[in-house]
Amino acid sequence: MSEVPSGGWDSPSRENAARSASRKSRVTGETGSNGAAGPDPGDVHAWYTTGMELLGKGSPAAAAQVLQRAANAEPASRSVREALARAQFDTGQYAAAADNFRVIVEASPTDDYAHFGLGLSLARAGDHEAAAEYLALAAAMRPDRKHYTDALRQVRATLKYRGNPPEGQPPVPPVLRARCHEPRDRIRHADPR
Repeated sequence: MSEVPSGGWDSPSRENAARSASRKSRVTGETGSNGAAGPDPGDVHAWYTTGMELLGKGSPAAAAQVLQRAANAEPASRSVREALARAQFDTGQYAAAADNFRVIVEASPTDDYAHFGLGLSLARAGDHEAAAEYLALAAAMRPDRKHYTDALRQVRATLKYRGNPPEGQPPVPPVLRARCHEPRDRIRHADPR
């Protein structure tokens, strides 16, 4: 999805002027002249923009609510899904974040940030084996990203420790493993591209 409705607002075409006039005359979500129901693309863009602003201001819970609305309206939008996944990660909804990052990875297997986000989400959810796989892919795609390689190193160290604890210590029980995943750090919000 383009983040701006097709045919900019300043386009001289009559179709765009008619489309703009029809948007103003109907209520959000009301059926348009073509019979299709759904939110106006301008509304989806406003939800996305608001969600990004909320994320930037440190309000991931509010951002997740707004971005979920945008994702429901435009499920194929990778940018909306990525922003939603980041907000979900920051609020501790690691499984939901992983689901959204996974959709992006499946749609765009070369998206290193989606692999990174999926790997971090899986690690926080407790699936370190799968996390290592996705973090390794992200680090291989972008070895210059120190936070990618640091996250991979941390997950591999966790796997190594759990498989081979230090001398004289028993293996970590699964119940305690889940407690180790408290939200300590957040996904870096700087655009890695």
